[in-house]
Amino acid sequence: MRALLLCLTLLLSSSPVAAQDTIGLAAPDDVVDSGLLQHILPRFSLKTSIRVVHEPSGPMILGPSPPGEPVFRRGGITYHLRIGDDPRHQRFLDWLRSGVGKSTIDAYLPEQGQPFSARFQLPVTVNAPTFNGDVARGARLSLQHCGRCHVVGPENRLNGLGSAPSFAALRSLPDWAARFEQFFVRNPHGAFTQIVDVTPPFDPARPPPIAPVELTLDDMDAIIAHVARTRAANLGAPLAFQ
Repeated sequence: MRALLLCLTLLLSSSPVAAQDTIGLAAPDDVVDSGLLQHILPRFSLKTSIRVVHEPSGPMILGPSPPGEPVFRRGGITYHLRIGDDPRHQRFLDWLRSGVGKSTIDAYLPEQGQPFSARFQLPVTVNAPTFNGDVARGARLSLQHCGRCHVVGPENRLNGLGSAPSFAALRSLPDWAARFEQFFVRNPHGAFTQIVDVTPPFDPARPPPIAPVELTLDDMDAIIAHVARTRAANLGAPLAFQ
C-alpha cells in the first residue's frame, strides 16, 4: 500500500497540472451551487494543463454584472469574467469564448434551475437623439417655408406637390434626421435655400428659380424638433426615390 501511495504521489507531482500554480476563481454562490464550475474547470485543466479552482478571494472574478467580459448567461443574468495581467487568465477567458468552451458550458444541465448559455447576444442600447429646438416655432417655419411643396401636416394636407414626400413619410425613414439636417444640399433645395453663415450667396448669374428660403441654424433646430414630434406614416413599403 505504501508503495502504491508513493507511486501516486510521484505521478501527481510530475503531472503538468500539479506542476502549475493553482489559479483561484471567485464566483457567485448560485454559479458554485449549480455545479457548473465542477463541470468546466477540470475540462479546461485537461485541455491546457492550467489548473483553475474556485476560491472566494481568487484573482479572477466572475460576477453577475460588469466590469469584465461577458462569458455566459443564465435566465436574465449575464455573467462577466474579470481577469488580471497573468497570461493564464487570458487563456482561461479565451477558452470560455472558444467553440469548445461554449459547447462545454452549453452541454451542462444543472439538477435545479435554468441551464447556462454561452451563445448569446447582449442587448443593444441605442441612445435616442435629442432635439432641443423650439417645437412651436418649428411648426410655424415648416408650414411657412416647407409647406409650399411638402405636406407638413393637416393644415396644408391639400397643398403639397405630388412629387414631394410629406413630413410624415420622411419621418418614417431611419435617417430622417440626417435628411432634414442636410436638406439644403439635397436637390432641389440648394438652388433656392440659404442658411445664414453656412451656405454661400447665390450666383448672380443663376438666381433662384422660386422665391428663396432663408433660414438660420436656430430655425433648422426648431424645424427638426417639430419633425421629431411628427407621427411617422405607416407606408407599408419603403419609399422609392427617383
